[in-house]
Amino acid sequence: MDLKPKVAFICVHNSCRSQIAEALGKHLAADVFESYSAGTEIAPRINQDAVRLMKQIYGIDMEQSQYSKTISQIPKPDLTISMGCDVGCPYTGKDFDDNWGLADPTGKSDEVFVDIMKEIEERIKILVRRCAER
Repeated sequence: MDLKPKVAFICVHNSCRSQIAEALGKHLAADVFESYSAGTEIAPRINQDAVRLMKQIYGIDMEQSQYSKTISQIPKPDLTISMGCDVGCPYTGKDFDDNWGLADPTGKSDEVFVDIMKEIEERIKILVRRCAER
């Protein structure tokens, strides 16, 4: 039995982009890789605009199975992806395999959030293809 790779989506606060990536990874790629998200700091709750829009667009309730967590609270990842930390990304114990360089949509319009969600969706699909080629 082949073990699926563990993919960690990393951001400083683990409240928005990394949470979206974890949710979309679980939704779109559960048969290919395990998705986790983490940060160096935790937020009291997941960004509520992200929660609302993920429910609306994808039918995913992130608050049902996800919460803000630190890197020490997830399994050691096989792949680590930075969401694009403007102030320096947290260290995960290994170099990042990719930096998606996504702007933080917090405090911005729904349109900006949706654009970021769609970008993450596309990058997850690319990651699925990369993992399938291994």
